[in-house]
Formats: sequence, C-alpha cells, structure tokens
Amino acid sequence: MRVLAAMSGGVDSAVAAARAVEAGHDVTGVHLALSAKPGTLRTGSRGCCTVEDAHDARRVADLLGIPFYVWDFAERFTEDVVDDFVAEYAAGRTPNPCLKCNERIKFEALLDKAVALGFDAVCTGHYARLAVVDGRPELRRAADLGKDQSYVLASLTPDQLAHALFPLGGSVKSDVRAEAQARGLAVAEKPDSYDICFIPDGDTRGFLRGKLGDRPGQLVDDATGAVLGVHAGVHGFTVGQRHGLGIDAPAPDGKPRYVLSLEPVTATVRVGPAERLAVREIVAHRPVWPSGQALAGEVECVAQVRAHGGTSAARASFAGGALVVRPSARLTGVAPGQAVVLYRPDPGGDVVLGSGMISATS
Repeated sequence: MRVLAAMSGGVDSAVAAARAVEAGHDVTGVHLALSAKPGTLRTGSRGCCTVEDAHDARRVADLLGIPFYVWDFAERFTEDVVDDFVAEYAAGRTPNPCLKCNERIKFEALLDKAVALGFDAVCTGHYARLAVVDGRPELRRAADLGKDQSYVLASLTPDQLAHALFPLGGSVKSDVRAEAQARGLAVAEKPDSYDICFIPDGDTRGFLRGKLGDRPGQLVDDATGAVLGVHAGVHGFTVGQRHGLGIDAPAPDGKPRYVLSLEPVTATVRVGPAERLAVREIVAHRPVWPSGQALAGEVECVAQVRAHGGTSAARASFAGGALVVRPSARLTGVAPGQAVVLYRPDPGGDVVLGSGMISATS
C-alpha cells in the first residue's frame, strides 16, 4: 500500500512512519508548512511546524530511507484554522483548533492531495485505534487513555477514516519514546507540543485582542442583572472561566464567580456561581457519523465535551438535523463551539458513535 506519512517533526509521527515502513508499505514522508513565518511558532514545547521541526522530520525520513517533501499549506491553515478560530471567538463561541486542523487540513486538504497523487492512505501519529466491522470503519479510543485523541478525530467521515492509518493507537507514550530511542531517532526525547500551535506564547487573550481589537461590554450578574464591571470584549472569555474576570467586589456569599454565557451582540458576559454552570441538555449541529450510521431513536452513550475529561453517561437522539444529548452526571463548562463526542457505552465506552458542534445548552 502506498502511504503518505504526515511527519510533524515530533516523536509520535516519527515512530508512526517507522512502523508503516516496517509493515511493508511504500512510504513517503511529508511535512506540512503551516505558517507564513515558520520561525515564530516554536518556543520549547510550545508551538509546532517550524523550520526546526521540518529539519527534524527530514532527518527521520533520511534514517528510514524514505522520500521526503515539505508541502506549503500555510494559506489553507490560516483560512480554515486561524481565521475560523478568531471568528468563532468573536461570535461568543469557544473553538477547538486541533479538531478543525484534523478535519480541514490533515484529513481534507492533505488527504485529497494524497489520493490525487495515487496514495492509498495517510499515516499520522495520532493516538486512536481503527477497526473495520461489517465493512464499516470504527474509530476507537487509544490504549493509552491519557493520550487518547479520538475526541479530536471524531469529525472524520467514513471515507476519510478508510484512508487513515494510526499506528500508535495500541501503544502507550512511554513505549513510543523507548522505541524511538531504540531506532536511533534523534527526536526520541523531544518535548510534546501543547497549547495552541499558532499562539506559541500561550497568551490567547492577547492574540485575539491583536486580531479583533477592543469591543467593550459589561459583566453582568446572571441572577440579579446587576452590572459588576466592564470588559474589553467577549472574545477574552469562555464558558466556565473563573480567573481573570476583572471583577473587583466579591460575591455576597463569598463564593467564586464563573462565566456562564457570552452574548456577542450586546457584548455582555454573564457570570454566576458554579452550580449554575451545570447543563441538563446539549444541542449540537453538523453531526458526523464516523461509521456512516446515524443514531436511530434515543440511545444510551457516553458523552465527552472536552478533549480531556468532561465525560458523562448520557442519552442522545438525532432528529431534524440536531443532535440532542442529555447527560446524567453534572457536566460544567460546556461551551458552544466545542464538540460533543458520543461513545458506545459498552464495552468500556471506547467506540465513537458520532459527534456534533455544540450550539446551545440548557
């Protein structure tokens, strides 16, 4: 099988490419240049896709004896990931750029180009498992639950999954690093990237202010309607946020306040106590069914609303284009713009049933 290995320059994609070669595939490595200014996107373990990363990926490809290319996807990445990120925050939603990058860059733009060039599959270093059951792809959680990335892959379609390889799905991270060391890969101890790759200093609020400027509004007590302060823009907040609210006076009961909702039209940020964060119902749109099978009727499932954590047993149904999820446990900090991913409750809740973008909660 002709395989295009997406090589970020990190240890995971390096070992994934090595395993694809070892499995007997005809492998070509490719590094995606996602920034018009690649030298600015890595500070230690923050950021990715720098010139340094491209060189690291090339050295791994040379060691593996496979062809290697750098493809410039910077313009597409800016439009589909960075600009979308800014627009979502401006609209009072909280996006997940990793999910969007997987959906629009690695398994749309990259995969489309790979297939057009005659490749059978794209191989990545994601921690997730794939199986084929009754002729349908089945996306599952990784063996290493601490590294599991099925949540950010749950927006992939059956056709995209049919052209995907995730060689690390059955491994734990410590074993992957040990394997990289044994193979003589120089990236064996390279730190993992974290946070948002295009905001290497980690200052999301500052990044958004630079893009959107100030859009002043009021901080309002959700229960009483009292104005508690002013802010520079709803894009500086997310549902569930506790710190950095800019409220001088403590609550009458002495308990901390949290962001409960964002209203971009009126530039209002509503705040209140933690107990008002709990949601009874989640409504999501743009559903994706990785196996190709939509929900039929109301089903029991496990719902996840954040990339790590935020899970609950739930009941879900799909009708009229809307996915409605009713968690049985107390879920907090559920923000519009994030994804809700549904897993089969047995065995172990590791098979993805579907996903949708959260549009409302109650």
